[in-house]
Amino acid sequence: MKLRDIYAHDGLTISVEFFPPKTPKGDADLLREIEVLKSLNPAFCSVTYGAGGSTRDKTVDLVTRIHGEVGLEVMCHLTVVNQSKEEVRGVLKQLKASDVENIIALRGDPPGGGDDWVPHPEGFLYSRELVEEARTYGNWFSIAVAGFPEVHPRAESRESDLRYLKEKVDAGADVVITQLFLDNDDYYRYVEDVRRLGVTVPIVPGVMPVQSAPHMRRICAMCASKIPPRLEAQLQKVDKDDRAAAELGIEYATEQCEGLIRFGIPGIHFYSLNKSRSVMAISKNLSLPMPA
Repeated sequence: MKLRDIYAHDGLTISVEFFPPKTPKGDADLLREIEVLKSLNPAFCSVTYGAGGSTRDKTVDLVTRIHGEVGLEVMCHLTVVNQSKEEVRGVLKQLKASDVENIIALRGDPPGGGDDWVPHPEGFLYSRELVEEARTYGNWFSIAVAGFPEVHPRAESRESDLRYLKEKVDAGADVVITQLFLDNDDYYRYVEDVRRLGVTVPIVPGVMPVQSAPHMRRICAMCASKIPPRLEAQLQKVDKDDRAAAELGIEYATEQCEGLIRFGIPGIHFYSLNKSRSVMAISKNLSLPMPA
């Protein structure tokens, strides 16, 4: 089912993001985690592309495997960084041949995670161009784009970042999925600002439960997401205890999701880090539909 149809339905939509593992054991472990999460009946899952397109082949392979063998709807990440236009077009052709209908168009992270990104000499410059390219397939692809409640770290200003989001939607994006945030007020303000610009597509919050304190700090530093003082005080207490940190993450994300649901969100996109436990526990806490 296409994203545009998924979010046309009433009710709360649950989706989950994975990343391609680096080893055969990681592949097997992930498939087991996906089977657990499948019991939640997620509307779709997504698979990341890796910095600089480094996991492109693995991403496409995993997407087609999840779609064909596991039987879940899937959304494939597609990025600008480190790829020629022909390579991107080749991925789109491969996805269509595998009956994959959903993508999220992103600029992507430079190799090594640095800030000094040099465009591919034969590549696209902006994620908006990926949206436009996917639209050359007519209505085959349903397209998501990224939104940044705390402003993209390389944006000139909040206003320019909001205007660019509108450009991506005007180019043909069907839904916006946000970067992680840990203060719901950032999401509420973002939605209000986006709506004032005339953007009407669903704005789906991305939620990442804490798995470990050091890891969450690294992720937030990388994507310029702030950690609220209240959460940081709690993280300091579990700095060297990943099990306790994960429990904190479940509690905090549950509270986040409760507030977001009251606000009237169309869905929750969980950044699972390839683990099912936290997502399952949060879903239970929220009394979302669970397996018998």
